[in-house]
Formats: sequence, C-alpha cells, structure tokens
Amino acid sequence: MKMNLWTKALCFFFLIGGIQQSEAQLFKKKKKQQTEKPASKPKKGEPQPYAKVITKDAKTDDGLFKVHQVDNQHFYEIPDSLFNREMLMVSRISKTATGIGFGGGKINTQVLRWEKKPKKVLLRVISYGNVAADSLPIHEAVVNSNFEPVLYAFPIKALNTKDSLHPATVIEVDPLFTKDVNALGMPSFYRTRYKVSRLDSDRSYIESIKSYPLNIEARHVKTYVAKSAPSNQSLGSISIEINNSMILLPKEPMKRRYFDERVGWFARGQVDYGLDAQKSKTLTYLDRWRLEVKDEDIAKFKAGELVEPKKPIVYYVDRATPKKWLPYIKQGIEDWQVAFEAAGFKNAIIAKEPPTPEEDPEWSPEDVRYSVVRYLASPIPNANGPHVSDPRSGEILESDINWYHNVMSLLRNWFFVQTAAINPDARATEFDDEVMGRLIRFVSSHEVGHTLGLPHNMGSSVAYPVDSLRSASFTKKYGTAPSIMDYARFNYVAQPGDEGVALMPDIGVYDKYAIKWGYRPILDATAEDEKPILNSWILEHAGDPMYRFGHQQVGDIHDPSSQTEDLGDDAIKASEYGIANLKRIVPNLMEWTTKEGENYDDLETMYGQVVSQFRRYMGHVANNLGGVYEHHKTADQEGAVYTHVSKEHQKNCLDFLQEQLFETPEWMLDEAIFERIQYSGSVERVRAMQERTLNTILSLGKMARMIENETINGNDAYKLVDMMRDLRRGIWSETRSGKAIDTYRRNLQKAHIDRLGYLMTAENQRKLPDFGGYRKSTAVNTSQSDIRSVARAELRNLKTTIKNGIARTSDTMSKYHLQDAMERIDMILDPK
Repeated sequence: MKMNLWTKALCFFFLIGGIQQSEAQLFKKKKKQQTEKPASKPKKGEPQPYAKVITKDAKTDDGLFKVHQVDNQHFYEIPDSLFNREMLMVSRISKTATGIGFGGGKINTQVLRWEKKPKKVLLRVISYGNVAADSLPIHEAVVNSNFEPVLYAFPIKALNTKDSLHPATVIEVDPLFTKDVNALGMPSFYRTRYKVSRLDSDRSYIESIKSYPLNIEARHVKTYVAKSAPSNQSLGSISIEINNSMILLPKEPMKRRYFDERVGWFARGQVDYGLDAQKSKTLTYLDRWRLEVKDEDIAKFKAGELVEPKKPIVYYVDRATPKKWLPYIKQGIEDWQVAFEAAGFKNAIIAKEPPTPEEDPEWSPEDVRYSVVRYLASPIPNANGPHVSDPRSGEILESDINWYHNVMSLLRNWFFVQTAAINPDARATEFDDEVMGRLIRFVSSHEVGHTLGLPHNMGSSVAYPVDSLRSASFTKKYGTAPSIMDYARFNYVAQPGDEGVALMPDIGVYDKYAIKWGYRPILDATAEDEKPILNSWILEHAGDPMYRFGHQQVGDIHDPSSQTEDLGDDAIKASEYGIANLKRIVPNLMEWTTKEGENYDDLETMYGQVVSQFRRYMGHVANNLGGVYEHHKTADQEGAVYTHVSKEHQKNCLDFLQEQLFETPEWMLDEAIFERIQYSGSVERVRAMQERTLNTILSLGKMARMIENETINGNDAYKLVDMMRDLRRGIWSETRSGKAIDTYRRNLQKAHIDRLGYLMTAENQRKLPDFGGYRKSTAVNTSQSDIRSVARAELRNLKTTIKNGIARTSDTMSKYHLQDAMERIDMILDPK
C-alpha cells in the first residue's frame, strides 16, 4: 500500500526526532561519564570494603573486640579506641601430649599493645622491667633502651566507619596462632628436650576464639616435628593445645604496696632509673587484689569498724565439682574472711556457685571477670592456685585454682601415715565423706592463700614447742602451725592418749598478720608514705616466732628451721615421736589396708608411704648439719640475720641418724608385708634411703659451711674433721667390735667409700641463681678447699680401721667385704 505525502512526512519527522533524541541521550550520558569519576577498585594490599571481608555469613562473637569467623578465617575487629591500650597476654598449655606433663602450666606472660599504622596493625611487646617517670629527663634514655619489639604485623583488611564515633579496624589473626610465633608456642626448653625441628602448619589450626567484655581467649593446636617425642614416637611429632588469654589492663593502675622480705608475698620488680640514687634501684611490690573502702564508709573505717570492700573477691566453684565436696571447698575459701577482718574488711572474700546455663548462658569460667575453682578429671594428685596480675601495679586481676581429682589420694596417704597411730578415722584406705571433706577444706584454704598473694611459709611450724603439739588446748587454739601456708600437714607428733589434739592447721596467727600487712588500706598515703607505717607493723612483732616468715627452699637446704613437711622447734624430738607412731602403724598395715577379695595394692602403697615418711624425718634432721638459720631483719633491728646451728645440736643430729637410720631400722623390715607386696626390693630400699641421707650429710655445700663455721667461730663450731670422725666410727663400728657385718651395713659402708671417692674428684660447685630466694646454694672450689684434704685423710684413716677389722672378724662374708673395701680405697687413692 502506498503512503500518502502526509504519512511520509510524519514518518520522516519521527525518524529525525528519534535520531535527535538518541543523540541527546548519548550526549547526556557522555557528559555524565565525564563529570562522574568511575568507581575505583582497591589496590592490592589496600583495605577492602567491610561487607566484602565480613560477609553476611560471618559468625560474630562480641566482646573486647568483635571476633568474626568467615569460613576458616578469623578476624579481629579492633575498636580504634583500644589502640595503644595495654593488654596482658597469658599463654598456657591447656592440653599436652602424654609424657610432657599436665595442662594449665603457664608458659609466657607479656604486656602487649596494638598500634595502628596507615596500612598495618602492629602488635608490640611492652617491657616494665626498666622505668622512669615521663617528667624526668632520663625517661627518654629509658625509652630508647627499651624499644618495643614487634611481635607480629597484620595488614589492615577492612575499616568499619559506619559509626563515626566508634570506628574500628579489621585484621585477620590466623597467622598469629597458626604460624610458629615463639612467644605464643611451645617453650624453648621443650623444643630442646624433644629435638623439635619445625612447626607442621598442615597439622596446626585454631580450635576456637571467644571474646568476653575484658578478655579474648584463643585456643589453638600446634603440631611440631620432633625427633624425640615423649609418646607416639612413630609419628615423629608432638601436638599440644595452647590457650592464649589477652586481658585488657585497667586504665588507672592500682596503688602499689612495696615488698618487704620479712613478710612473705608474691611480688614483682622494676628497675627505676628515675630515683634519686647513685645506682639503678629495683623496686619490688606486692601482687594483691584491689580491695578499697567505699567512699561512704571511710569514716566508719577510720573509726575501726569493719566495712565491706567496694568489690569483694569472689570465687565460683566449678559446675563439674562433685556436689558432696562443694560445701567443703566453699568453706575453705571463706575461711579467709577472718584474716581480712584483721585488715578492716568484712565479707571480703565470698564463695559462690556459678549460674546454671539456663540462668546465664553466657557465663564462662574463661571470662576474666570470674575467678573459678576448676575441678579437673585428672590422675594428678595435686592442686595449685595461680593468678594473673597487672605488671604495672601488682593488681591481681583473676585467678583460677586447678583442683585435680586425685588430690584426694594424696590427702588419704598423708593423713593415714601421719595420724593413723592415734586416729581411728584414718585407719582405712577409704575415708568417710566428713573426714575427706575436712581434708579438702584444708587444701582449699591453702590454695586460696596462694591466690591472695601468699607464698609458702616454711618457717612457720618451728614456732611451736614440739610437746605443745601434744596438747589439746594448745592445738585447738593455734592448730599445728601459725600459718596454713606452711607444709605442716598433719600432726604426726601426737601420741596415743593425747586426746582431742588438732590434727591440721587452720588460718593462723601469721596468716591474719600477713593479710593485714598486705591489704589494710592506708588512706591518703602514697606508696612511699606507706613504708614507715608498714615497717612499724612488722616491728610490733619482731622476734616473735609466730610472726616469722621462712622462705621455701629447694636444692641445698641451708636453713633447717624452714623445711617442708616438718613440725615443731626440734627436728630430733619431733622425728622421734613420728617414728614411734610409724612403729605402731607397720604391724597394723595389713589389717588397715586390706579387704576380702581384693589384692595387696593398697598395702604396698601404704607401706611405701611409711618409708617415705621415715625418709622425711631423716632429712629434717640431716639438714641441721652445716645449717645456718636465716631471720630477715632491717638495720633498725638488733641481732644477726644468719646464725650457724649450734655445735651441740649438730652433733646430736648426727647421733640420731646413726641410731635411727645407719643402724639398720629392723622395725621396718616386716617379712609378712614383703611376702605379699614384692618378690625383691627390701635390701635395695634400705640401701637407697641410707645412701641418700649419707650424701646429704656429705654434700659440698654443707661441708663448706662447716669449714666456714669453724673458721669464724673456732671451737664453738662442730668441726668438719670431728663430724667425719664421728660418722666413720658409727658406720664402721663392727671393725672395732669384731661383730659380723650384715648385708644392710655392708651396703652402707660401700656407699660411704663411694661418697669419699666422689669428694676426691668432685667438680667445683658454682653459686646458682636464687629464683627470688627459693634456691640457696653455696659456691665451693672443691680442689682448693679443705674438703678434698679431709676426704683423703678419711680414706687413709678408714684403711687403718678396716685393716684392724679384718683381723678381728671371723665371719667369712664380713672378711670378704672388708678386703674388698681395702681394694676400693687403694684404687681411689692411687687410680693408676
């Protein structure tokens, strides 16, 4: 069909109009493109859009930081307000391979600071070992010599700026926990011991990261390639689970209280270069909870009234704790309330049960706001009370007491062997719940004491006269020691007929004194202002043994008045009472430890406990030889700090050992027991016990201190040559009488020769680090001291003694033994 002219014109108009409109739209679009910049993609290494990193599939845990998990990646969203705030990182082994040891052991503690750079976030390690006030010129020098190392650097993944008042920065934290960052991994001594070569990243992973209001808990498994793995050696590797607790430290540190060695306390130190002194000086201050008086109660406190603290110390008892033991553990915690009353506070320490999951699904023992007695299903017979504290001030922030199930077996063994002779409740291998509950309460109190800041006070029990421990009225009032922090376990001194005596310590005189000294607020005073007041509190009780602190010792025991497991002020007398009770227990062991249809495992265990207890008594006495008492004093107090044990007492101690141990302890050799628990071992058991005590007496440190005592005090000292002569005459007494020498004595005499031979070649003994006073050691230059001269003379004297003994004896085995002894001495004196 043909179009008319009008139709053609109209079509042309629309065509031209359409072309013009299209051109106009293209022009408009082009102009818009010229005025608007195209959306640029982030460059490599630049932060990504937040939604691209933290996707809608992210699992988020809100707390100190937001912790996000996206697939297998973990992100920290750090509020910018928390950059440059100081945080404490506590690293512990939470699960270990068999053979490495139990979990919970602290492997590292560091102060950290998160620092934001334009493209990275740095995690720095902060040291408080050296300080100076920032107002002093020397502050700059201290800062320059303590440059904060970078533990790890994280690229910034995204920025969250939705809330302009609270911006945050996102980093991926996986490498911090999955790579081999030494500070957060296996300790170096384990790496050396098990010959670890590298971390196997394919078998290392993050188990969980949880965020709480004041802390973040990260658990990660690390697998190390190891040539000498302690278990599963065919794998050639070790896997351990590590828990890293990162805790926000308070903005305002607590006021310090300075340490004094006359009162036992866990403490920490700093070298303060800002002090007005001619040398750098270390300031040491206490670890303690922040107990403060409420503002509205200050007047009452000043008037001497007891007040409740602003924030009490609260312990929760783990939900896993068996219900029947719960009241005893709680009571052990709250037993300390009486000590805090001496510090001016009531209800200062409280025990609670945690809320149920229904009551509070968010409650967790890993939340740093909660201190918890953790009940652990472990065969370890122990309990311990570690705490976490602010290194800037010593403020204890949190504590978890680890309570291992098998601590009950330890309590059973001790209570049996130390009290069964007088206590019918202990004459079984299973105690009534009430008896075991009382023992659990005792251990609970002791461990809580550690979490309050108190170390072991091993010098406490020596305050009591031995015979006072047989008095019902005395022990009911004072317990078995002035401090529950001593290892004054159970009353082995009490004898049958001593009715009503207390069998264990309670919160004692010293404990109340120490808590008052460490916790009683001194209002409106600086830490420096407190010093003379604290000193006056100590001087009020100076010289009273009830208030004495005696440091725990490991290694060479130099102070015999500060030992573990001992009771009373006379080791000889206390041990004689203890041995009398062991002699009563041994004939009854089978009756008290066996049941029809059961084997003799308990009999074997308890006989071993008897032997161990007897060995402790020998150690308590032996450590008086070459002993030096230590009573800390300051310049405003009269008297010596160090005093040698008297000549008479040392000689009496050696006589005791000769009589009780070196003369074969026949009462211990019960054939009826041996034929039920062993096919061999009785001879070796006695030999090992005698040798151990003999080597203690003839240790380099003790002998060197005896030489020094003689040098200083002359005839008032128990001389080394006199002690060696007395020892020889006792051990070799048969050579004078012609009496047959039995197997036990022959072994002892050979051990004596071996020890003298050791002294002829012993290397010099250097003075070891004291680890804050725990380890005392005496430096000995063996080759240039009199020790070797005396040992050589003793060997020659002994040779003459043995020669005379050979002529006197008619016993064939004794003669063979003495002839062999002569040959041994000749080989020592002339090795060629």
